[in-house]
Amino acid sequence: MGKALEKMSEAIRKIDVVIEVLDARLPWSSSNYQLQEIRRSKPCIKLLNKHDLADPITTKAWVRTFEKESGVRALPLSAKQHSETKQLIKLCQQLAPNRGRPGWPLRAMVFGIPNVGKSTLINTLAGRSLAKVGDKPAITTCTQQIDLHNGMILSDTPGLLWPNMDDQSVAYRLATSGAIGASALDYTCVGLFAAEFMMRRYPQLLAARYKFGDMPDTPTALLETIGRRLGCLISGGEIDVHRAAEAFLRELRAGKLGRISLEEPGDVVVNDGVMQDGEAVQE
Repeated sequence: MGKALEKMSEAIRKIDVVIEVLDARLPWSSSNYQLQEIRRSKPCIKLLNKHDLADPITTKAWVRTFEKESGVRALPLSAKQHSETKQLIKLCQQLAPNRGRPGWPLRAMVFGIPNVGKSTLINTLAGRSLAKVGDKPAITTCTQQIDLHNGMILSDTPGLLWPNMDDQSVAYRLATSGAIGASALDYTCVGLFAAEFMMRRYPQLLAARYKFGDMPDTPTALLETIGRRLGCLISGGEIDVHRAAEAFLRELRAGKLGRISLEEPGDVVVNDGVMQDGEAVQE
């Protein structure tokens, strides 16, 4: 991590625009605070990817929050949609108006934690498969430069996870979104976290998806009810809570429950210009 950041800090000196790809469902938790340090005064676009899965009202609030930062613009889009990624090209050109002509290409560097859609974005912009894409973290493993043949050159970087995972709220949100590999998480624990969150923030979506009469009283009871609905049973008709949690997270990530955001601007506080998790600060 340290060596990668050091190399990027050097490379960014030759970059005109920094593009940080975030998960629109958790824009703060899916960011890397060290980018603020290494980008210096370079213009930065906070790209809120997967906005089609996020709560649209919350996404608008995040755009307003990010654009209060100096030199930052925020743009919600879906990296899979070519028509939407055209907006990114236009915004880069606005932020670097003196670049993008013969001999003076507009140079942009793409940052992002694993599984936020960096490679999907680059492939869509290029109109062909250049960067490896997958539904698992850590697909991109080395830096590469890609000429888009429109006056713009992109530098793709390996996914950088948040360097300090001591903040359990951040870790659980990342795990819920799928940014952390299956081998590094306990599906039951993460499922219980997601169940408690959905009961608190989006109970109507739970009721609509799983056809509840009365909402279960606890996250465990919720997973058991979902497990029965989805057929996650073992011998004797008992609920396999692990399988139920895995199935629930899979549906949540795919947007089958509806458009949700795992955090809102009000969930974090700003100390000395740096956003921090509100729950962690209180602790």
